[in-house]
Amino acid sequence: MANSSGLFSPSVPSLRGKIKPSIGVIGSGIWSPQRISKRVVCSGTIEGSEKISSSQSRLPRLVSKGCKLVGCGSAVPSLQISNDELAKIVDTSDEWISVRTGIRNRRVITGKDSLISLSVEAASKALQMAGVDPDDLDLVLMCTSTPDDLFGSAPQVQKALGCKSNPLAYDITAACSGFVLGLVSAACHIRGGGFKNVLVIGADTLSRYVDWTDRGTCILFGDAAGAVVVQACDIEEDGLFSFDVNSDGEGRRHLNASIKDNEVDHAVGSNGSVLDFPPKRRVNISQIHMNGKEVFRFAVKCVPQSIESALDKAGLSGSSIDWLLLHQANQRIIDAVATRLEVPPERIISNLANYGNTSAASIPLALDEAVRSGKVKSGHTIATAGFGAGLTWGSAIIRWG
Repeated sequence: MANSSGLFSPSVPSLRGKIKPSIGVIGSGIWSPQRISKRVVCSGTIEGSEKISSSQSRLPRLVSKGCKLVGCGSAVPSLQISNDELAKIVDTSDEWISVRTGIRNRRVITGKDSLISLSVEAASKALQMAGVDPDDLDLVLMCTSTPDDLFGSAPQVQKALGCKSNPLAYDITAACSGFVLGLVSAACHIRGGGFKNVLVIGADTLSRYVDWTDRGTCILFGDAAGAVVVQACDIEEDGLFSFDVNSDGEGRRHLNASIKDNEVDHAVGSNGSVLDFPPKRRVNISQIHMNGKEVFRFAVKCVPQSIESALDKAGLSGSSIDWLLLHQANQRIIDAVATRLEVPPERIISNLANYGNTSAASIPLALDEAVRSGKVKSGHTIATAGFGAGLTWGSAIIRWG
């Protein structure tokens, strides 16, 4: 198992009364509000690190930039598939699906829809809300596990947005945790790299990898894209307070879509050469395999722990947050995590019923709807967490606006 965590802003004016002055050691460094107000912790190496764990072997470096979320957008395919329509092709029913998952509808790409087109639409809306021109972007982070190209889709999104300055664009593959990792990566680029405007996109089209005859998985997934603009700011306005990110490869057996190679005969000839070279091989990606019970157990255990860890690093309690925004995987998971954190139902953001599990898109999609509806307002504090294949999971404490 590997994990990493961080604390980005030890001193946040609007939360000053809630944060107790102290000196703490965290995954990304050491901070002291008494001595380091208006500064942020980054990491480097120290002598003797071989004697301590990797999470403790970093010497803090101080910078003075914060980052904040200033725009959001989302996009979904036009085709909506209801539970009743699914019941026509697999042995299921609206009641069976909704009771077990909370899902009633999902969107599926067809025709001209693609991961790129959805991502560009979501990104354009986020840029418009933020008042940022595509040419002013310094970085595009494409969080997806279903790229339109094996080598990544981010550069194609950058091109379609019309970014004439050729900003860096690359993919982040972490399934349903992808968007949270994208936020953390954006913050690191801003704080450590001097970037000003970073576009973070969460998008997936898992319908292309679903076995539509398996009622255990086909009922869950939908397609969508969501995006946010993360912008550099003075540390007093910082909007990403802390994070906690983890992975555990042992859990891969519970949720995966593996690459399968066709059988290749590597018979050896008399002179020691391999016959039939180069191999005649087609690489295929299997359909999604998931052990639902094990994934549920993993989520309800690890996600609350991750959020509690991030809250602790930010000096906050569960009662201090305005909203809980989890990856929209299953309503039972969302409710179980909220109960563990003692977050009442009226402070939970959920649109799972309308879209199903949209993987890396689910958090920015739900955030965009909540912001545009007026539910989430500028200055609100949000505890957000993603979790899924890998297994990976991570949380971040953020402030909108």
